[in-house]
Amino acid sequence: MCDDETFDDYLCCQGGPVLNEPAPEFSAVTTHGPMELEDYRGKWVVLFSHPADFTPVCTTEFMALAGVYEELKALNAWLIGLSIDSVHAHIGWIRNIKEQMGVDIPFPVIADLDMNVARLYGMIQEGASSTATVRCVFFIDPEGILRAMIYYPLTNGRYIPEIVRLVKALQTTDEKGVATPANWQPGDRVVVPPPATQEAAEARLKEGYDCKDWYLCYKDI
Repeated sequence: MCDDETFDDYLCCQGGPVLNEPAPEFSAVTTHGPMELEDYRGKWVVLFSHPADFTPVCTTEFMALAGVYEELKALNAWLIGLSIDSVHAHIGWIRNIKEQMGVDIPFPVIADLDMNVARLYGMIQEGASSTATVRCVFFIDPEGILRAMIYYPLTNGRYIPEIVRLVKALQTTDEKGVATPANWQPGDRVVVPPPATQEAAEARLKEGYDCKDWYLCYKDI
């Protein structure tokens, strides 16, 4: 029986958060000190989990994410990592990446030994592991709303450019009131939201867009 006394309890019971609902609030210990999700209100957050410290695929991902940190920061998007490891393990691993690979890790990493955040966000997938988080990415907007999420298995590293591209796509959607088509990149044409009434559908073809039909129209921004 699910304990649904609070919204976060409900999300935890259901196995994770829901798109376009408030992201579950949490407080945690990180490599940059204590933090709360609320501290990031007014900013985009890219919260991601990795299975474990001192592992090969995770190390490549951390170095790749460090490489896009400044680009995301320029978009007001802030990386936060997490795994079910202690803060001391995180610190030791980050120092090792610096010493052995010459890469500074500039973002905080949550120590989630009690699995509190992992459970709230559905990062533990029993079919993969009961003791490690899979490779999740959660995109939280400045209002604290969960806008997108991606799950990867333990065995395969993430394609980091997609994380940056999706932040840009979400921001474009918010700023311009449009949608982005398949394989969209910044500078490409966007899709006009489809008309919601028969009258609007009739008018759509006369509104100056590049329309393939009434429901698929492109425009430049």
